[in-house]
Order: sequence, then structure tokens, then C-alpha cells
Amino acid sequence: MPPPVQSAYKRIAQPVVGENGYQPCQCGKSEVLPKGWNGFNAKALKSDIRLDHDVEIVVRDGVRLYADVYRPANTDEKVPAVLSWSFYGKKYSALEMLPMCVWKCCVKPSDLSGLEKFEGLDPQTWCPRGYAIVSVDTRGAGHSDGQICVMGTQDAEDGYDVVEAIAKMDWCNGRVGMAGNSALAISQWFIAAQQPPSLKAIAPWEGSGDIYREQFCRGGWFSMSNFDLIAKAIVRGSESSGLEDFEEMYRRSNVSSPFWEDKRADLTKVQCPVFIRGSDVSSIHTMGSIRGWLEVPHTNKWIQWGSKQEWYELYSVPESNEELGRFFDRYLKSKQNDWEDTPKVRWSALQFGDREAIDDIVLEDFPAPSTEYRQFFLGNDQQLSITAYPQTLRIEYDSEDRHSVAEFNYKFEKPARLIGLPKAVLYMSCEERDDFTVFVILRKKDKNGKELMHLNFPFHATPVKSIDEIPEAEQASLNLHLGSVGILRASHREIDSSRSIHSQFPFHPHKRQEKVAPGTVVKLEIGIWAMGVDFDEDESISVKIGGQYPSIAEYKTFSRPRPEHELNRGKHIIHCSEEYPSSVILPFI
Repeated sequence: MPPPVQSAYKRIAQPVVGENGYQPCQCGKSEVLPKGWNGFNAKALKSDIRLDHDVEIVVRDGVRLYADVYRPANTDEKVPAVLSWSFYGKKYSALEMLPMCVWKCCVKPSDLSGLEKFEGLDPQTWCPRGYAIVSVDTRGAGHSDGQICVMGTQDAEDGYDVVEAIAKMDWCNGRVGMAGNSALAISQWFIAAQQPPSLKAIAPWEGSGDIYREQFCRGGWFSMSNFDLIAKAIVRGSESSGLEDFEEMYRRSNVSSPFWEDKRADLTKVQCPVFIRGSDVSSIHTMGSIRGWLEVPHTNKWIQWGSKQEWYELYSVPESNEELGRFFDRYLKSKQNDWEDTPKVRWSALQFGDREAIDDIVLEDFPAPSTEYRQFFLGNDQQLSITAYPQTLRIEYDSEDRHSVAEFNYKFEKPARLIGLPKAVLYMSCEERDDFTVFVILRKKDKNGKELMHLNFPFHATPVKSIDEIPEAEQASLNLHLGSVGILRASHREIDSSRSIHSQFPFHPHKRQEKVAPGTVVKLEIGIWAMGVDFDEDESISVKIGGQYPSIAEYKTFSRPRPEHELNRGKHIIHCSEEYPSSVILPFI
């Protein structure tokens, strides 16, 4: 059941035939799409596929959900199912979404059939392998009944019921898996935590696990992120359907509440095998993937860290589906293959600039047991030092100006690899207000001091030969990564160390606001999202601290401005001395 608090909902557009792939209910209709079918002028089918439209599944409270089932045709063999679960339309494909993105995320139409639910697996690839792909309109979406709940217990219970219903269908071998990126990955954490008996394996690739702390309210700082775009352009439901209104729920409670806590998956309850993928380059999913690795309580788990944008990796890197196929073959078909010999932890080291990342670095664990956490103190002349600044030093920046930052640099005397969880420990004050938000970003600089960016696609897939060729209008969070970011509102600085996944990544309960008397110095421990970066001799790492979001914002034109009382105003002061040892702690391996 949902949490004991009333959710706010906002109206969404009704589905229109032909928009976002929507078709009116076709309950009971089944057809065979023949080998060679290419109804979307994209990627032709390489086998016959049976498509059962709008299969009705009734969940425990009587709500009717509708699913499309793609399965191998012309066979009596029972097959496992892979579930694609999200409130996006079940016929809303990547071909519909990707034109909104810079360079279409470098995914060619020939990489897709158009049958794939956006961010889910493509039946064109998976049905010939002997799998059924089940794409669902979750509660309130399309012509499914109810109101659209985004993650949380209600959605997870619906998922449990659907998993068990699919497992009992006459074509299914009783084994169900889940796969997909982003929304389709987040939902896996919640559904798997419900422990449906027939859910035998999940593959959450780029999936956050706490949408208060990792998307809408990072560090206590509210942002609609990309959700306004999703609500306006993608989500559709019946005249009586609505979508949970996160902006209104934040207005009702700007600290954590039963509503927000219900949006944090309990990953300690996940029992089935798990194949996690994640990356530094996501602005939403990085820490959910890492918490999954650290908190899933068994050893049948694998994590692979990537260096590319997630949709490109899912649809345009054939090796990704090959690996996922071995994983599902092992746990959904019980094949005794070599999957379990796969290294448990593989990581990427970003090189930045026009150099592509080094992938598939095998680690013993994450964080690596051999990690050396080196503390660098903020000091004079924009430098980082291995000793605390001996005198009293006050460093100011204008919190209202994105270009006004406090910057500190460290030049590497020899090559170094940093993989793990960085953390900033800052002693700060603000004269103008009783609350303030601090942003920290780690940037890489070349030997000449030029700030570098990482391209989230291989160069051969892009229209450019150098990052410098990318015009500002085409610089987006989907194609460029500036560096790892940490965020904390001073009034949310409280830490519950018993819930921290690591000493380098403090858990902030966000249960109350502890305002700061103007001019009072407070200690802020800011967990910076994971990094994997190589540095050559004479290259530098730059720590930038400021009052505005320091990276490339996602779809910022879709979000309304924050209210005045939540905005940073005036100067922020960083205090550096032996009494106030402001520092950054970096993970060397």
C-alpha cells in the first residue's frame, strides 16, 4: 500500500492516437510480425515475432493494467520473460524520444526496431534469443486504470503482481527478469525489494534508488531536473489520470517525509541476482548504482561502470546486449554458461579531453580495498596542500554569480588514478542569510591549465572530431561530463553515520532544518558523487566551490525558478586554518 500521506497529482495530457506510439485499446488482438518486418523504417526483424496487444492484468486492488507481449512465434517452447516497467507509454519507443536529444544520443535508427519501449530491451534482438519482452503501461499510464505513482510502494506492489501474473501465462517458463535504463532501472530496485518469487534476475542499468536524495532534493536543494520535460512531452493518461506532483509535495514538506521516504528503495531486501551498470556521467543515477552494489546483501551481484551515455550503451554497443544475454541465460534459462566467471567489479577511468576512457578495469571490490584516501587542505593562492593552512584564511565568493567560485588546484607530480568516493569537508558561513547551499565540482585540467570535459560518446559516433568543435548550444548533460559534483544545504548538514554507505559518503537524514545564525561557522561534510579519472604528470585537479549549480543543467528551461527564500544570496565564506581545516579527500588507487 502507498505511504500514509496524501499525494498531490497534476493533470497530464491525454493520449492521442499516433502520438508517442499510442494506439487505442486492442484487448485480445494478437498478430505475427514476420521476419523482415520494418514498420518504422529502422531495423528489420530477423525472426517472426508474435505480438499480443493490451494483455489485461488485474492487480490486488482491482486496478487493470495493460501490457504488450512480444514473444517468439511458431513455437510451443515456454520462454522466460523480461519485463519493461515504467509510466512511459508501452509503445513509446526510443525512436520517439531520441530526436529531442543532441545528436539523437548518437543512436542510429538502424540500431532500433521501434518495438522497444523507451529505455527497455528491443524485441528484435531478444525474441530470436528465446525471450519474451513484456512492456507495461503502469498504473494510470495509457489506458491503465488509476493515478500514476512514480516509484514507491504502490508501484512496487503492482510490479510484484504483474511479475507473478506473467510467470503463470501459458507461454512462460515461470521465470521473469527485469531490464532497462533509468526509469526502467529505478523501478527494478523497488519491485525486487518486494521479493516476488518468480523474479529471478534484474539488470538495473543506470538506476537511482532514492529520488529525494539523488534527483529532486540532492543535499536538500530542490530541482525538478528533467522531470518537467518527462511530464510535458512523454507521460500520457486517461481523462481521470494524474501524475504525482513532486513540486507540490516539496512545497508541502521541504524535508523528508513519509512520501519522500517511500521513494527510497530498501536495497537490503533484494534477493535475486543483480547485474548493475552505472557511470560517473549520469547526473541522476550514479549513487543509486553504487548503493545497490554496496547494500544488496548477497554475492550474486555484478557491477560494470561505463563511460558512455546510457541509451547509447544500451542500443548501440552490441557487446552490452551480449553480456546481458549471458546473465539472463544463466538465471532465466538455467544455462550452465561462463557468466559466473565474469569479474564482479569492472570500472572505467575517464581521460577527459579528446581521449576516450579506459574501460573494463577489474577491481577487487568497490571502493577498492587498496584505496588510499588522501586529504588535501584548502589554502592560499588557489592551491591544495597536504597540511592545514597555519593562519586564519577567509575565502569569499558571490553566491549569486555562477562564475564566482573559490577554486583550489593540485598538480600531479606523477601519473595517478583516482577511483572511488571523494568528499569535501568545509567550514563555512554566510553573513546575509540563515541558510545557504554549497556546490562542489571536481574538474580536470590539462598541463596548460585548461579545463577539460569528457565526451559521453565515442568520437566515431559523433559529428565532431574534437570537443572544442561542439557549439555551446549543443553542450548538454547527455553528451558532456564536466566532473563529479557534491551539493549540500547548510540546514541539512546533520549526518546519521549508521546509515552512511561509506565514511566518504555521509547519509543526511533531511528530517529537519537546522538554520544557521548569520555569520556562524558550520562544518559541512559533502559527499561528492563517484569519480574514476586518470591524471598524467603535470595535469591538475581543480576543486571549485560556489553558490550555483556548477555543471550542465538538464533541460533547465522546463523548470520554474525556485522561490526567493530558497535562493542563495550574498557572499559565502570558506574558513581555512588549523581550527577550521577545510579540505577535500580524494581516492587514490
